[in-house]
Amino acid sequence: MREISSRSAPAGATEPGQVIGSLEGVTKVFGGTVAVADVSIQLRAGEVLALLGENGAGKSTCVKLLAGVYRPDVGQVSILREPVAFASPLEAQHAGVAVMHQHPGLFPDLSVAENLFIGQTGLRWNLDHRHMHSEAARLLRLVGLDVEVTVPLGRLRTSEQQLVEIARALSLDARVLIMDEPTAALSQREVERLFSVVDNLRTQGVAMMFVGHRMDEIYRVADRIAVLRDGRHVGTEIAADLSRERAVQMMVGRALDGLYPRNNASPGNVVLDVKGLSCEGSFSDVSFQLRAGEILGFGGLVGSGRTEIARVLFGIDQPTSGTITIDGKAMHFASPKDAMDSGIAYVSEDRIGQSLVMDFPILTNASLTVLDRATRGGLMSRERELGIAKPFLDRLRLRFKSFDQPVGSLSGGNQQKVVLAKWLATTPRILILDEPTQGIDVQTKSDVHAMMTDLASKGMAIILISSELPELLGMADRMIVLREGVVTAKFDRDEATQEKVIGAATDAIVRKVDGEIVVKPVVHQNERVDVPDTATKTTWRKLVARRELGLFAAIAAIVTPISILNMRMLSGANLSALAMDAGLLMIVAVAQMLVVITRNIDLSVAAIIGLAAYGAASTMHLHPEAGVAGGVALACAIGFAAGFLNGLIVTYGRVPAIVVTLGTMSIFRGINSLWAGGTQVSADQVPQAWLDMTATNIIGIPAVLLIAIATLLIVAYFLRKTSIGRELFAIGSNPAGASLIGIPSRGRILMAFSAAGLLAGFDGALWASRYATVDARVAYGFELTVIAAVVVGGIAVRGGSGTVLGVAAGALMLLIINNGLTLVRVDPLWLQGVYGLVILAAIGIDALVARRAASKRKGVR
Repeated sequence: MREISSRSAPAGATEPGQVIGSLEGVTKVFGGTVAVADVSIQLRAGEVLALLGENGAGKSTCVKLLAGVYRPDVGQVSILREPVAFASPLEAQHAGVAVMHQHPGLFPDLSVAENLFIGQTGLRWNLDHRHMHSEAARLLRLVGLDVEVTVPLGRLRTSEQQLVEIARALSLDARVLIMDEPTAALSQREVERLFSVVDNLRTQGVAMMFVGHRMDEIYRVADRIAVLRDGRHVGTEIAADLSRERAVQMMVGRALDGLYPRNNASPGNVVLDVKGLSCEGSFSDVSFQLRAGEILGFGGLVGSGRTEIARVLFGIDQPTSGTITIDGKAMHFASPKDAMDSGIAYVSEDRIGQSLVMDFPILTNASLTVLDRATRGGLMSRERELGIAKPFLDRLRLRFKSFDQPVGSLSGGNQQKVVLAKWLATTPRILILDEPTQGIDVQTKSDVHAMMTDLASKGMAIILISSELPELLGMADRMIVLREGVVTAKFDRDEATQEKVIGAATDAIVRKVDGEIVVKPVVHQNERVDVPDTATKTTWRKLVARRELGLFAAIAAIVTPISILNMRMLSGANLSALAMDAGLLMIVAVAQMLVVITRNIDLSVAAIIGLAAYGAASTMHLHPEAGVAGGVALACAIGFAAGFLNGLIVTYGRVPAIVVTLGTMSIFRGINSLWAGGTQVSADQVPQAWLDMTATNIIGIPAVLLIAIATLLIVAYFLRKTSIGRELFAIGSNPAGASLIGIPSRGRILMAFSAAGLLAGFDGALWASRYATVDARVAYGFELTVIAAVVVGGIAVRGGSGTVLGVAAGALMLLIINNGLTLVRVDPLWLQGVYGLVILAAIGIDALVARRAASKRKGVR
């Protein structure tokens, strides 16, 4: 990959209007389904081509063909008129193609700076983090994001992460920039900032493609508009010459009347009455009424408190004050189930993360909210599921092949229809719709709006939360506008205008100039991007906040009382034995860490230690001339071969790691038993030099501990300072995102398993030297101790995060617990139970920290 630099111009000189990238007669077929057929589009220097089409029309396929994710079955992709065949997204990036993805392929556990450059640095053995930080700060300034570049990306709110995705695309100095619905999670201010960046890139000759559904944005940014329908290219026209009505007709094949049908239902009785509702850190003193048959709109910027109010009304979050009354009865919702029992349904803004189980079939997703009604005799009844879900899916005109089709295979618009059907199946009285048409095509929007009007006409009370002003103005009977968690204005339908709503939402001076809305922004609290707490802490406070310091404090808390009860805890002999055991455990724990950070696990690690230990010891017994180096080399080779086998089956066999390593654990144990044949190798059967390898003290410190420290330092350097090490964290943090940017995930995971096996084999050699007497039961059951050390040390079982220092502290803590229980004469049989409790406690702490971090992110929205 190119060097990280501060260049502001794209690679290569271009002339305005020159064709930089193109699809030429491309066709792509998936399992008999034609995604696109004979599509030809051109991206020209200094221009923005908008790509329009309904969901499922082929837009995403075109994006992925240009980005190297797919290769065409017919036709070709060209860069500067030269045909190219991208084998991966990385090759496309090398050719100057950058993509801003709709759902950011980013890594929440890595820092903001690392997210910008991961996968771009090539093979580096000494990453320049200081230079990355300075370059990252420059790119963030370019997109208007003010956050500390060293904080983990996961601490940023969704719109901030989208801006990081934009900055990442800009970091590539691309010839071709593809924007795949980049504004879905952005506020109006952030959208305008993006468009100013686009205007700047025009002057630099970058060829851009903008994929979106918001017509206002399309006509704001596009020079030309290309339209797809049913996988075919309908036509490309100059934006100024193409009316919106004609564009819609090209997309759907007919004129589309009534995008915002008027709700003519007469409002009924008050169904929902909210008074003085507050939720600390999100919104305060919110009051409104909602009547049967009425559509009430919530306006305001992203983060103004709209979604937070919906979450409280649905029982997800708890209010700090205020009342919620339904039909005159005061309610308290301790959970969403309470809200559902009261007739409330909530369609979340995040359909992928919160509303659907992407691997489940359509029918299962559509009936998730009414499982009690879909059973017969306590068992799921397909007939009842169909009876409940099918009418709503038919009503919304879902496009699908089979009810058993995974919902993840549907287009975004059809996924949203499944979400709506799922909640309509509960027959709610109050329906809360949070961004119901975000990221869906114009035809699906029309269907959703028609459904809203129909439901309101039948007496349903609806709350509509939307960032699209035309949608709010067209659909809402009344509107309340929020800013910084406070209601700033209330409008009836006939008095609401774009100027009034924007003014109330932003506290800005708003006026029309030549028919365009012009806003003079005023900086205020919710428009300022808050720097996460960790970015403002002093170095000392950051140190105190580290998990490793907490582990060492826990170790001290364990050692102190045990030392009082039994002074042998601090004796030289006990500390020496503890140090040697700690050295052995730390090496194998850091080996396990290499696997766990990639979102895998190795249950065979103890069996590898046993096999390598016996192999090395028996070789020393039968062939002492091989020497210490020969014994260690053999043990490492055995470990490497075992780890490589595990990794090969996991990556290329596509078998879950827990299944693979559970099987190979038994295989390796069986091989060891056959090899040993019931015999053992004792201390008097091996050379003294073999025993001295770990028994020697250097300046009073056991050699095995020094070897362990050296091993940990090497692994720590590899994980922190090399590009491959950071990519291992990226794979665990977001496997799909890693593949999307061209990281060779399978090769990296295979390498992690192989390296882990090699370290386990090395540990086996040290084990055989340390304990001298070796048989087929070496390290039997040791895998639980290793996993406990990793988890307690802060390595997330979901992958992507953790430190070598944490693993060392976790291993030391477990051994001190073991040693302390022995010294105070606790039955050793309790030890495994104690380890289990420690693992549960560590996972519980991680879950608590994750929830608190999510709460903080919500609080800064």
